[in-house]
Amino acid sequence: MSTLDRPIRLLIVDDHPVVRDGLRGVFTGDPDFEVVGEAGDGAEAVAMAERNPTDVVLMDLRMPRMGGVEAIARLREAAPATRVLVLTTFDTDRDVLPAIEAGATGYLLKDAPRDELVRAVRAASRGESVLSPAVVGRLMGQVRKPTQEALSRRELDVLKLIADGATNREAAGQLFVSEATIKTHLLHIYDKLGVRDRAGAVGEAYKRRLLP
Repeated sequence: MSTLDRPIRLLIVDDHPVVRDGLRGVFTGDPDFEVVGEAGDGAEAVAMAERNPTDVVLMDLRMPRMGGVEAIARLREAAPATRVLVLTTFDTDRDVLPAIEAGATGYLLKDAPRDELVRAVRAASRGESVLSPAVVGRLMGQVRKPTQEALSRRELDVLKLIADGATNREAAGQLFVSEATIKTHLLHIYDKLGVRDRAGAVGEAYKRRLLP
């Protein structure tokens, strides 16, 4: 029996029925686990966790209607005692970091061996962090990144306008500069924030609290 003196209540969340069936098969028959439900997207998962007491959610990331990161954040509010273990095929920075920041207890890739997955769910139920080696590498890479150069006042002005939805032409008009100047400012902003596009720049700026 688990350390909870009862089976670990597990909710499986993935938009592919075959994946859900496979995961259910891993835990069905083991007296330490009870699969209390399955969900095909994040919104369904949050609703189910609110209705049924759940210890650990096995959460995919990229799903229709509501993805994993948003669902993790919602679960922190709706069911704070529930632990979320991300189980996905993606290990890029754009997937790993938002999931961890949203409150995921662990992050595993779908090619993890069965025994590793079972151990990870047990650890997550105890509130322990579980990260695959690939994910640890990603996070350590972020920690080791040198402190990036601060944005200039004019770059912040451009960023605020972009965050408000202004086009390059509109931003140029408001700041009385050319579109080419705006594009140059944006390139500098992308470089300093370590992003590739406008959406990434705005998201990173909010994360760093550069924007109100």
